[in-house]
Amino acid sequence: MVAKKKSTPTINQMYTPPQAQTIETKVAILEEKIHTTDQLMQRIDSAIEKLSEVNSNVTKMLILHEEKINNNEKTDGILFSKIDQLEDKIDRDHTAVLAKLQGLEKKVWVGIGVLAAISFTINNSGLVTRVLTPEHDNGTIERLK
Repeated sequence: MVAKKKSTPTINQMYTPPQAQTIETKVAILEEKIHTTDQLMQRIDSAIEKLSEVNSNVTKMLILHEEKINNNEKTDGILFSKIDQLEDKIDRDHTAVLAKLQGLEKKVWVGIGVLAAISFTINNSGLVTRVLTPEHDNGTIERLK
């Protein structure tokens, strides 16, 4: 086996002035911070793109809902006008039916009055009693021989 030689460090390797060591450390820290900042910026850019997509989708949805609301308002207007027309027709029909009922009621009362008058007249005239009552024969009693 070959024995390894221990290498002896050179003077530059053995001793690094504190000032040089801190500069290298500071550079390494700054490089790490820059790398981290770049990652954060990429994430922020990605988030901004996603927010832009969401904003675009929300805008499309709002436009669609606005159109639906406008269509519903038009439909509501048409339905309300038809309801008003139907209400007017029902009022006219109700008035016509009411007038017919009042005319019929008037005829019924006239008929009842006529029947009452006829009934009164007949009862007081004695016509019914004469017609329904047979004539009385004042009979005589005879003896049979």
